[in-house]
Amino acid sequence: MFEKALGLPLHVLVVHAVVVFVPLLVLLALAYVALPRFRARLDWAVLALAVVAPITAWVSVQSGEALQERQIARGFSGEILDKINEHAEYGDVLFWITLGLAVTVVLLLVATGRHDRLPKLPNWAAPVLSVLVLGLGVAALVYVWLTGHSGAEMVWGNTFE
Repeated sequence: MFEKALGLPLHVLVVHAVVVFVPLLVLLALAYVALPRFRARLDWAVLALAVVAPITAWVSVQSGEALQERQIARGFSGEILDKINEHAEYGDVLFWITLGLAVTVVLLLVATGRHDRLPKLPNWAAPVLSVLVLGLGVAALVYVWLTGHSGAEMVWGNTFE
């Protein structure tokens, strides 16, 4: 299911969505935290990204595992397999950080929302969630870079000068 799209490995296509949506989630979530007067304009976009970013990260992990299994079946071993495993580990961590960020962002939206249907969270929740958004956002950006760099290094490392 997660192996091919349009005759290409799905992984090489979907990673581009991760590289766009995860940093965009971080950027808009930090704007939501830092610019309270714009929250009403940002809340739906932040919520949409909090749903889309972890989904793209999960699909990327699943498609990466399918590609990894295919490469092992083709005889990949040794140093290249070590690099693939390192890349996969970065991707797994990125997914969990992105999922944590998304959940934290949704809780922050609830804590700061003014809608009658939203549950009321304690007054300390918004500042604590804001700090968590900052920390998880930085971690997500670091792992987007580590994951992307390790993948690009495997593909382009010795071929581009």
